[in-house]
Amino acid sequence: MKFTCEKGFLLNAVNTASRAALAKSAVPSLEGLLIEADEGVTITGYDLKIGIRSFLPADVTEPGVIIINSKLFGEIIRKLPDDVITIEAEENYHVTINCGMSEFSIMGMNASDYPELPTVDYQNSVEISEKALKAAISETNFAVSDNEARPIHTGALFELDDGMLTVVAVDGYRLALRREKVISAELGEGSFVVPGTALSEVERIAGDSEDAARITVGSRHIMFNIGKNQLISRRLEGEFLDYKKAVPATAKYLLAADRRALIETIERVSLIISDKFKSPVRCVFGDGMMRASTSTVLGKAQDECVIEGDGENLEIGFNNRYVLDALKAAPADKVILRMSTSVAPCVIVPVGEEKNFLYMILPVRMRSNEN
Repeated sequence: MKFTCEKGFLLNAVNTASRAALAKSAVPSLEGLLIEADEGVTITGYDLKIGIRSFLPADVTEPGVIIINSKLFGEIIRKLPDDVITIEAEENYHVTINCGMSEFSIMGMNASDYPELPTVDYQNSVEISEKALKAAISETNFAVSDNEARPIHTGALFELDDGMLTVVAVDGYRLALRREKVISAELGEGSFVVPGTALSEVERIAGDSEDAARITVGSRHIMFNIGKNQLISRRLEGEFLDYKKAVPATAKYLLAADRRALIETIERVSLIISDKFKSPVRCVFGDGMMRASTSTVLGKAQDECVIEGDGENLEIGFNNRYVLDALKAAPADKVILRMSTSVAPCVIVPVGEEKNFLYMILPVRMRSNEN
């Protein structure tokens, strides 16, 4: 095998595919990248759960295939000068890397030792812009559960209906929902669940362009084609929460506030909360003002934030991190809080995006002696 390519193209492909390579494994090939040279070059990383292929233009003079340790290969390419790189692999798995005045000789591995990525048996597909896909994931994936007792909720629900893709994530304490318009869909109507770990990688790969990203749905696996990259993951099976029934249809109080002001208020009172010393944030919604306070062994803190509306001194306790996650993800400068009682869920929607983004958080029951 022998090919030459620009360093920038190669480095991007190596960095992307390496995200799916294992740092340590009893199987050495899983710590490596599969390098395939034919009409172009394909670099693959696979951890037996997620597979990432990255394609790059290259001048191939001798087709071939080999495995190279991901960490070592990536470090070498990063340190090489910005020039054309030549990579040559011999039959004895000896690999030579040349760039300018630099030359490396390392050992590769037999490509036959590399596990085969699953084949996605095509059933249907969806096309959506990279920008929209990235937004749908970034604004929901933080609410994916890490509790393996309910495997289905360790992923996000993708639901297609009437030309809109709805992405929903839940973890038992909160729910995040984002809707985006699709470019085209052969799925029509339907749903599938993608592991949150796979979606984290999709979010990193996707850019902010309007270029189409294609989601191919199979019976057991799903494939994302984004630019020159391809990610394959298993689908999660099971009964996902019926989110339409979980979200309250009405609310007694509709209170508006500046998103940044809310974030700053919650962040300030959260300074005395830590992983070791936890405490809910007590929020009291009065007429035109929200008072936030908390108390731990480190001390007490309180702050206020201007709001629009009167909550009639409704008092609710919240997990500070859950509230901050929602506010930071909300795609608007102003948000509306929909609430009814101190034990009912609080729904947060951004002004102007009410139909496309929704975040629901369950309150924390406050003890009378808190704060």
